[in-house]
Amino acid sequence: MTSSAEHAVDTPPTRLDELPPALSSMWRLCKLGYRQEPRLMLAAFVLSQLAALPDALIALWLMLLGEGVLENRPRLVLAAAIGLAVSATATWFLRTVSTRVQRRFRDKVTIALESHVARLQASIATIAHHERPDYLDRLAMLRDQVFVLDHMYMSLFSTCGWILRLGVTVALLASIHVALVLLAVFALPTVLTSTWRPVVERAAHERAAQANRLARHLFTTATTAPPGKEVRVTRIGNRLVAERRAAWERAYAAVSAARWGSAMWHTLAWALFGVAYVCAVVFVSSGLGAPAGDVLLVLAAGSRLSAYIGATVGEIGFLRGFWMDGSRRLAWLEDYAASWTASADLPVPAALRRGIRFEHVSFAYPGTSRLVLDDVSLLLPAGTVVAVVGENGAGKTTLVKLLAKMYEPTAGSILVDDTPLARIPADQWRARLAGAFQDFFRFELRARQTVGVGDVPRLEDEPAIVTAIGRAGATDVVSRLTSGLDTQLGPTWPGGVEVSFGQWQKLALARGFMRDDPLLLVLDEPTAALDAETEHALFERYAAAARDEREDGRLTILVSHRFSTVRMADVIVVLDGARVVEVGTHEQLIATGGQYSELYGIQAAAYR
Repeated sequence: MTSSAEHAVDTPPTRLDELPPALSSMWRLCKLGYRQEPRLMLAAFVLSQLAALPDALIALWLMLLGEGVLENRPRLVLAAAIGLAVSATATWFLRTVSTRVQRRFRDKVTIALESHVARLQASIATIAHHERPDYLDRLAMLRDQVFVLDHMYMSLFSTCGWILRLGVTVALLASIHVALVLLAVFALPTVLTSTWRPVVERAAHERAAQANRLARHLFTTATTAPPGKEVRVTRIGNRLVAERRAAWERAYAAVSAARWGSAMWHTLAWALFGVAYVCAVVFVSSGLGAPAGDVLLVLAAGSRLSAYIGATVGEIGFLRGFWMDGSRRLAWLEDYAASWTASADLPVPAALRRGIRFEHVSFAYPGTSRLVLDDVSLLLPAGTVVAVVGENGAGKTTLVKLLAKMYEPTAGSILVDDTPLARIPADQWRARLAGAFQDFFRFELRARQTVGVGDVPRLEDEPAIVTAIGRAGATDVVSRLTSGLDTQLGPTWPGGVEVSFGQWQKLALARGFMRDDPLLLVLDEPTAALDAETEHALFERYAAAARDEREDGRLTILVSHRFSTVRMADVIVVLDGARVVEVGTHEQLIATGGQYSELYGIQAAAYR
């Protein structure tokens, strides 16, 4: 990574009208389905088309049946009746088989699609897309669509089937007079309005996405357990309900207006086709003086033509609106995930020789212009324990997130020895990174898995798990669990137990100690719930262990508000107002009498 300008080329478009083209997105989704289930997909498509053909021939059998009755031709009546019976039976049989095959295909491809989306989101190097409102709205809609995106395949197969029926019907009409093909021309306005309506309505949904997201958030806040205590103590339940209703009505108003407007134009288009159909019947019966059989064919085929056109444009509407839109969002997510790996082409150094260097690094969180880090230039020497201190909001955690590649700098560069961090693949870099964070996640698994996920290849490696627990000082936590490492954590699960916040924190710390040989160990206030003495003893023990293993250049970053803990570090970095204001050892910084010395004196006085 060198500059924000260089990363701009890797950042996908943010406007909805710059999503990937619809047809190419659908083609990519079709290829994804074929890769997952090639035989089932081909079988589902072929059966859906075979089921369409006998249904399209029913108008022909009705014409022949009418001719046989009017002309008193028993053999023709019998042949037409047999044709009708075979068409009806074949249609029913093929639809039944097709439905069962399609259902099996959908069940399998649904799992594949959900896994694909989850894998894509997990593979994105940074977490910026979780904090940008425009990306959040897009991802929220994709999450709603992905659970039913498998329907797109069925809709596509069905559309092809209706087009086949429509083609056969138009050919039958053309066999009477070529002018009757104009019936299909008069159906074009219905096709146009059917493809236009979903675009208008989807745009309205897009504008309403933020209000819908707010409504869901307020509903979750009012009805789930975590905020339950504060909702009741503050007595804001009624207000949450009222604001949720107001947010939903704001969202629905925009969508409703779009639906009414598009429905009016769609109705006019169908009225035009209805007039053309009546004129076609009059033309054949009076203008051409055609035999009764041809009139019957126009009546049968023309009426079925309207049904086929309605079904075709309806399916096209679904494809153009919901399914095609979902495929475009999925393609956008694929492109977005791929863009972050396009320039990551250098390996992780086997060991740190010089350290990690910040060169004029600035950073502002997505959607804001306030710099959280401003022109930071800093060397974190290899083989040292570095403490980062400063008041709340000084940028300590942000510094750690940049080191973990959770974000890319807005400007400047980070070098690992001489390798730009942006050129190192995120998954390879994080494989050499370990640590624990202040905002840790509570994995409600068995205790051994809650710790073991810190190093997935050793998820069930009990000796490694026990070692990590010992490093974190969490042996007392496990010893108090009813079934030790096999205890299910979380009271909402059968046999699960609740543990305190401090115990969760120790387990999270143990998870961070699962990897034996990280290049970078990050401890971002992971012991805030522990007392100062326990934290100090823990960090002192681990700092001593880190110094004993300097040969690989391991770098340990400690972030803590407790100055009694950070004084043991080899290097102390003091942040203030988004800038680095002091760097040195504890003794050096005390001697200079700067900000660190002042803050240390304040804390020391509190313990006297």
